[in-house]
Amino acid sequence: MALIKYSRPSTDLFSRRFNDIVDEMFNTNNGMNYRQDSFMPNVDIAENDTQFEISAELPGLKKDAISIDLENGRLTISGERKFENKDEGKNYHRVETSYGTFTRSFYLPDSINEETINATYTDGVLNITIQKQEEKIKRQIEIK
Repeated sequence: MALIKYSRPSTDLFSRRFNDIVDEMFNTNNGMNYRQDSFMPNVDIAENDTQFEISAELPGLKKDAISIDLENGRLTISGERKFENKDEGKNYHRVETSYGTFTRSFYLPDSINEETINATYTDGVLNITIQKQEEKIKRQIEIK
């Protein structure tokens, strides 16, 4: 039987994260070594009897930086969040916000009415509603 040294996971995890933070603080990249050129925003899609609702979390983006396209039944949300490194005496030690371009595409069912797509952008959340076609909405049939 072999003995294995026990180490508590929570303490080990904390010390690793702390070491990562300290390493990034003194790294010559100023905490920017994990930046990527693209990211994927979180999207929620819901449906009720009359419409589809799509919500995308896009904090920090201006409305002009977001594009919504519909082509051949595919809804595409795209845009770009730019990192503005203004030299105002700041030295970034850690940047966890995602920057770069993003694209999210979703195929919509045939039951939508393309003419009723509505988009609003409030407090960093893009909300898109798409009405279903009246003749394709589920309805209860009474048995006689």
